[in-house]
Amino acid sequence: MTSDPYASSTETAEGPVFTVTGQDWDTIDAAGVEGDRLVVNMGPQHPSTHGVLRLILEIDGETVTDARAGIGYLHTGIEKNMEYRTWTQGVTFCTRMDYVAPFSNEAVYVQAVERLLGIEDDVPEKAKVLRVLLLELNRISSHLVCIATGGMELGALTVMTCGFRDRELILDVFEMITGLRMNHAYLRPGGVAQDVPPGTLDKVRETVALLKKRLPEYAALCNANPIFKARLVDVGHLDLAGCLALGITGPVLRSTGYAWDLRRTQPYWDYETYEFDVATWEQPDAYGRFRVRQDEMWQSLRVVEQCVDRLARMEGAPVMVADKKIAWPAKLSVGGDGQGNSPEHIAHIMGESMEALIHHFKLVTEGFRVPAGQVYTAIEAPRGEIGCHLVSDGGTRPYRAHFRDPSFVNLQGTSVMSEGGMLSDVIVAVASIDPVMGGVDR
Repeated sequence: MTSDPYASSTETAEGPVFTVTGQDWDTIDAAGVEGDRLVVNMGPQHPSTHGVLRLILEIDGETVTDARAGIGYLHTGIEKNMEYRTWTQGVTFCTRMDYVAPFSNEAVYVQAVERLLGIEDDVPEKAKVLRVLLLELNRISSHLVCIATGGMELGALTVMTCGFRDRELILDVFEMITGLRMNHAYLRPGGVAQDVPPGTLDKVRETVALLKKRLPEYAALCNANPIFKARLVDVGHLDLAGCLALGITGPVLRSTGYAWDLRRTQPYWDYETYEFDVATWEQPDAYGRFRVRQDEMWQSLRVVEQCVDRLARMEGAPVMVADKKIAWPAKLSVGGDGQGNSPEHIAHIMGESMEALIHHFKLVTEGFRVPAGQVYTAIEAPRGEIGCHLVSDGGTRPYRAHFRDPSFVNLQGTSVMSEGGMLSDVIVAVASIDPVMGGVDR
């Protein structure tokens, strides 16, 4: 044992655990300890861009015999903070959970608010199309980050470089539409914050055309690469029964061949009117999940093109519900800083209409009231089903907001994917799950 007061031993059901704080090994009295198994910490660290994650591994040589995930190092208190903000202000909080897929966070939240308000059918068609456009572009950018960071963890630095290069194209589109590259708060209860600026559709078309040229590079680099396949094939295996038992969704589930996708099984925002296929694979391992994400990017491009065609026919159409008791901000004109109301709207409320000024002041400071009740809604995020449970007491703020984040649920698969495999395969298993700890530690 050690006399260090900060590194005392702990008695467990499996015997003493030794905490070593930098001293020489010969000072550790390990007499009587039998067996060759060793408990090690992988972390807490920030592997790629997943977030701060700790893995507690029991290893026998290079073989992992037990694996547990330790979370909580990135806790933000977002759900609790939302109880102290108006319903509209809540968007600015939840968008920061899964920071790689912020639009999914916003989408499921505003869907829940609209269902409590009973205005789902009143949301303008153009707002729905814009939401679908941004969700599918975000799906592509999220998968690019997964492939890029996974490649970096495996040593495939060219894949990492290409992934972040192509993600920048999509972030440029986001910045053009919302004023921000991430944490947009663009989706609002009743619609979206503003219409798209001139030239947006041309920009999206150019981006889609360029991505169609770039995406084949990932297949050329990885799909048949013997080194890449040797690291991924038969690694992190989790079959359909395991996914269903753990509630795992998204590409991890679809890699088992089960075509469960809420865009098809429980469609929302007219997804049933778009032509696309649910990507699946018959190989429930890390390689299968990589191929599912690869195929999903192509399907998302199909949906984006359909959205652009629809938006081209909706010039000047409203993007927010007509009810001015809910539609805040009313006429937002986002600048380079991501803030600001249009000069015309400011001139109207400040110089022409006292009633408009009073209404604007009350709506911004107090917010609108939502009928008492509770609701659960869910959409298909890049990592799987993201759900939102909202409770209203009839006031201007959520009484309770709780999210079912797919990263949190899918991270359960770490143990079963890693145990029995090599220590180096733990990295591959975690990368194939693609957790974002901002969504886990809310």
